[in-house]
Amino acid sequence: MADDGEIVTGLSGELTREGHRLSARVYYADTDFSGVVYHARYLEFLERGRSDYLRLCGVHHTELADGAHGERIVWVVRRMEIDFRGSARMDDVLTIETRTAEISGARIVMAQRILRGADLLIEARVEAAIIGMNGRPRRFPKDWTGRFLPARD
Repeated sequence: MADDGEIVTGLSGELTREGHRLSARVYYADTDFSGVVYHARYLEFLERGRSDYLRLCGVHHTELADGAHGERIVWVVRRMEIDFRGSARMDDVLTIETRTAEISGARIVMAQRILRGADLLIEARVEAAIIGMNGRPRRFPKDWTGRFLPARD
């Protein structure tokens, strides 16, 4: 724990029993002229949460692009729902939580939240899939599905 009481995690956050948790500080560049986080910046915070969740689950974007699974594949966001519940300000420390809500052979729905302390600021559901370089959907490699499921007792 840092001297100011903030919880410190690794650069990519940490896997939890439910999914993933990442801390991020709000910088000047994240805000509009009033010092409040600009609404589109929340998409970037959510993206960091999803990317680091995948990374810690063993799915690396560079391997996908290099064809490590037999062909070059990439992640795409198919659908996103966002509820803005509160605002973050410059220097706030945010927690981005990501968990798998649904998964099938070719798509994953991730539930995400952005919190400032105990205050819920953003709630989102993101449906993502992988596609080949021809733009067609691809099934997840067989070993991925288990990686994205929450821990079981």
